[in-house]
Amino acid sequence: MIAEQMRDLAVAALEDVKGRDLAVLDVRGMTSITDYMIIASATSSRHLKALADSVLDKAQQHQLRPLGCEGENGGEWALIDLGDVIVHVMTPEIRDFYQLEKLWGEDAPALGAGQG
Repeated sequence: MIAEQMRDLAVAALEDVKGRDLAVLDVRGMTSITDYMIIASATSSRHLKALADSVLDKAQQHQLRPLGCEGENGGEWALIDLGDVIVHVMTPEIRDFYQLEKLWGEDAPALGAGQG
């Protein structure tokens, strides 16, 4: 599966469970660890778990094995590493604190959910 298909699969999984404020950052040329970073907000730790589970389930349905997964059992931040796509699901407070969109710079082109 190519990076763009993985990106779209993750975005669809997040949208299925009502992920909020999705940001898709194209970080190709900025890092060699991934092509896209997807950031979504969750309304609660239960919602965060549901969002992470949705991404993991959708990946499994397409025979994708995550390279790593952290925080998916609830809490404030979950990270799912699909290789060419890394998904961050956070509570709004944690997202505001870390500001990953700014960390990756103004040069990172942000794509709207489902665009690309």
